[in-house]
Amino acid sequence: MSTSERVVQKTIYGLNRSEASDASHMHVAILMCTYNGSTYLREQLDSFANQSHKNWTLYVSDDASTDTTLSILADYQRHWGEHRLMIFDGPRQGFGKNFMSLLRRSEIKAHYYSFSDQDDVWFSDKLERSIANLSSLSLQTPALYCSRTRLIDACGHVTGKSPLFSKPPSFQNALVQSLAGANTMSINQAAREILARVPADETIIAHDWLAYILITACGGVAIYDSEPTLDYRQHSGNLIGANTSFIDKIIRFRKMLSGRFVAWNNANVKILQDLREFLTPENQTVLEHFDRGRRKRAIGRILALRKSGIYRQTPRGNISLVIAACLGRI
Repeated sequence: MSTSERVVQKTIYGLNRSEASDASHMHVAILMCTYNGSTYLREQLDSFANQSHKNWTLYVSDDASTDTTLSILADYQRHWGEHRLMIFDGPRQGFGKNFMSLLRRSEIKAHYYSFSDQDDVWFSDKLERSIANLSSLSLQTPALYCSRTRLIDACGHVTGKSPLFSKPPSFQNALVQSLAGANTMSINQAAREILARVPADETIIAHDWLAYILITACGGVAIYDSEPTLDYRQHSGNLIGANTSFIDKIIRFRKMLSGRFVAWNNANVKILQDLREFLTPENQTVLEHFDRGRRKRAIGRILALRKSGIYRQTPRGNISLVIAACLGRI
């Protein structure tokens, strides 16, 4: 297995307290984007206050909320202090660009960066577990930690878990599938520097998917934790849901065949081409096979895509990928 496809899959529930305390000095920037999130925002903010790892600062970029989101944030800022919570105006260009705008802010400095939604509830050891995983790696190695989620409904009742993936994280997987939600993700400074290189005018399909793509493309490490780190709330206001039901899977498959997947891949490939010099030589080759294969006819397309090594995490996902490839919908 190549360096750029290094696999780290582990669960940190067994971490002892003395090992975790070694990372207590590490500062974490929690990056949250908000938009009309007042219904569940307080519960999420309280889950930050309950973190076992105490060395964190919350940075919020609000995209012109019209409800009481900003007043709630102001209340917590008065209680916590401005050193603990900073609030910015977002670019008003969608959640993906809002998150990317936070990553580019020069005043935000930390050892690690954790993405957050506005309506989840973090487990008390989320930051501790994220740091324990990331701090085991070289600071020069771009690294991303992510996990499964426990699903809850609008009232907070547990309804299940997100799918469990068992195949190794890699660039070949990232090209055609996002491994986990951004709400579970933490990255190190080396990974942040890669993401910050994305031109501000690029189309961002999803910042979590883009993080997985770019970090693995540049020879970084993706760590997938099989145990959840938070309660992922499913409600009518979700921009992106967990997609765990059979109906959700059918809808997603139909979107793939509609041509939307082609447009998404076009946007992601454009960013990869812009940052091509930072990709490992082997991943430059993978990208070439993938991009050329998408534009070939019939058998040539299938052979080129197969040569790229792309794959999804589940048998059903790989079947849908083959069908999409046959129909020219990749």
